[in-house]
Amino acid sequence: MAFLDGKTMLEHARQHQYGVGAFSAHNAETIAAIIEAAEEKRAPIMIQIGQKVIQTLGLRQMKAMVDSFAENATVPIAIHLDHSRQFEQTMEAIQLGFQSVMFDGSARTFEENATITDHVVKAARALGIGSEGEIGKIGGTEDDITVDEKDALITTTAEAVEFVTATDVDYLAVSIGTAHGIYKETPNLRFDRLEEIAAAVQRPIVLHGGSDVPDEQVQRAIQLGVSKINVDTELRQAYTYGLQQYMASNPTDIVLANSLGAGKEVMKQKVMEKIDVFGSAGKAEELVVTTREKVVTL
Repeated sequence: MAFLDGKTMLEHARQHQYGVGAFSAHNAETIAAIIEAAEEKRAPIMIQIGQKVIQTLGLRQMKAMVDSFAENATVPIAIHLDHSRQFEQTMEAIQLGFQSVMFDGSARTFEENATITDHVVKAARALGIGSEGEIGKIGGTEDDITVDEKDALITTTAEAVEFVTATDVDYLAVSIGTAHGIYKETPNLRFDRLEEIAAAVQRPIVLHGGSDVPDEQVQRAIQLGVSKINVDTELRQAYTYGLQQYMASNPTDIVLANSLGAGKEVMKQKVMEKIDVFGSAGKAEELVVTTREKVVTL
């Protein structure tokens, strides 16, 4: 399998103006759906392990499961710790061999966020692992972490520059009008602010709340500097719909391979659809050739 650190993966995406899908996994079938979609589309991917699945299955267990499913993968994969609000958990992920980690200190003061993120960056960089930080608050709910819409703040260019200067984080999540979950009304991203921030910090920008954002807005954001797009809600929705549809048509079938497999196939199609929107289809070989010395084959 070809594991690649997040910094190298996202810097290539930034330089070549495509987006890497950071797809959240929740069980064996969702892991398989993400990897199979990436293989068919020949796209580099991040597989995100978030806080809800850590609470239910465990960090170490999920990492081992992704490793197992990725054993025969031929596309670049980075396993990413998403929205960790605990320094200790982030350090554990680094020790477990994640290729990318995010410490989310957006609920803390700026100084606390910058100080802890700086420690994470130094530890991750020492081991060749990519690091993500967040400045500003993304609205909505993800993995039991809720930010009320009125408390979601658009990140200013000045605070983004100050944060990057203080931490030298590899890629930066900012608030430009997205929210976690499905939108009640069509979002209107702040492209002007995104363009300013991307030009000022000169590193990949992360778009949280990538589910349900209109395709044209996502593609515009990629052109302006977004290199990592987080997708969770739409994948869970697709998986659940596939499962429900199968059970409705086959109410007496208790073979889990059939019902869970049906959910997996619907989710796989959604991942492939997102890969096409992000422009990452066919980029796997290009990325491996350009960064061959950094690809770790296990």
